[in-house]
Amino acid sequence: MSLPDRDLRQLRRERERGRRAAVRRRRAGVAAAFAAVVIAIVVAVAASDGGSRSSTPTTGQRLASRTDRDAKPRHSASTPRSSTTTAKGTGVPGNATVPILMYHVINPPPASAPYPGLYVPASEFTAQMQALKAAGWHAVTMDQLEANWTRGVSLGPGKPIVLSFDNGYESQYTNALPVLKRLGWVGVENIQLSGLPPSQGGLTDGQVRGLLAAGWELDTQGISHADLITLDAAGLRYQIDSARQTLRQRYGVPVNWFCYPSGQYNATVIAAVRAAGFVGSTTVVPGWARRSDDPFRLPRLRVLGGTSPSSLLAQIDGAESSPEPPTSYGSA
Repeated sequence: MSLPDRDLRQLRRERERGRRAAVRRRRAGVAAAFAAVVIAIVVAVAASDGGSRSSTPTTGQRLASRTDRDAKPRHSASTPRSSTTTAKGTGVPGNATVPILMYHVINPPPASAPYPGLYVPASEFTAQMQALKAAGWHAVTMDQLEANWTRGVSLGPGKPIVLSFDNGYESQYTNALPVLKRLGWVGVENIQLSGLPPSQGGLTDGQVRGLLAAGWELDTQGISHADLITLDAAGLRYQIDSARQTLRQRYGVPVNWFCYPSGQYNATVIAAVRAAGFVGSTTVVPGWARRSDDPFRLPRLRVLGGTSPSSLLAQIDGAESSPEPPTSYGSA
């Protein structure tokens, strides 16, 4: 049976509307899919931009930030640095051979001084420094010397020499510092933390900071200048490790070198110094310091009162050919 014309036309219209609706649905689906792709691309770009526009970082971003922060060295009292530790070198270990001079009090000896030879008057010290300058010497620190030996950092033109000062006497600040400052030189302070208060000619806290501000290096002889070879393990830790940690925290400097009090040391003492994190130590054995030396038994030259400038130069020259430090332990 055929449909009436009116019904046939109605059916055709309904089919046409259905076809058009299907077309619109397909177009809407395509548009929605395209929009989803666009949104995904935008999200990916925003993520690759490091989340800089977001106030709430993701877990991955927090971990990356923490890793980056922890990878960078931080300068604090517990992790001190010096300019020498970051100085660039050739990368090839250097072979600088350097005399290390040893001074104590830069003043005339009082009548009651038990060891008058340890007193060098300021005028005598000044003449010695001027003679060194005229002979082509210039002062460097122990850290600079170690940087040459390990990384090939240059010690500059001329002949390098280390000027070390033991115990921490006030005259090292009042009399030695001005002389070295005029020459543009620095010294190495081997301070002891107790037993030498300002009332007995010891450095004040402000004077130690003044030496550091002038470029001096701070090292140590321990807490109280004790005879280390007589101490047990706990006593060695107190004298050596505690001294280093106290100075590092108080002044924010590395304190990389130890100086044996009165030159007394043995294998046990060396092991304690090494365990405390020092990179080396100095003795009273005469000679020049060489890279081939045991870094925990470096020689020094004691400068006594009454030494003329010419005698000091001769003392330095004569010690250059001194034999290597002995393999046995003990004071000189």
